[in-house]
Amino acid sequence: MSMSRLLRRSVPAAIVSATFLWLGAVTAADVKSLNSAAIKITSAENIKWTTSPSGSSQAILAGDPAKPGMYIVLTKWSAGHMSRPHSHPNDRFITVISGTWWVGTGNKYDPDSTVPVQAGSSVIHYGGQLHYDGAKEGDCVLQISGIGPADSTPAK
Repeated sequence: MSMSRLLRRSVPAAIVSATFLWLGAVTAADVKSLNSAAIKITSAENIKWTTSPSGSSQAILAGDPAKPGMYIVLTKWSAGHMSRPHSHPNDRFITVISGTWWVGTGNKYDPDSTVPVQAGSSVIHYGGQLHYDGAKEGDCVLQISGIGPADSTPAK
């Protein structure tokens, strides 16, 4: 199956999954009534987050961004933290779940030139293109999906 076809099928499903997690629409009693061979639901409090020194945290929902194949992650940027200019080898498909995400492009780090992206918005980071991003006044949560490995190459 081609990458674009795989993403056309997977990205909408991932957005729906993240929306249900975000809204807290599923209770423990609801989960117990479902066939576990047909569906797996992880409640928000059971999502495992890892925090990096950069001011972001990540939760892997599906796949592994370090390995070949499709992945879906949640990324939480803490207020006042941003990445430095970098690129990824493959396209990444991002939905802002909550807060305001600030994005910029190019190899010059300039947080004042970043553009706000509001919750509910969708962004594509094209493979090989330089960008930087993060949170300013408040935290933000993103859902990122793509084809791994999702290495990050700093700008030169």
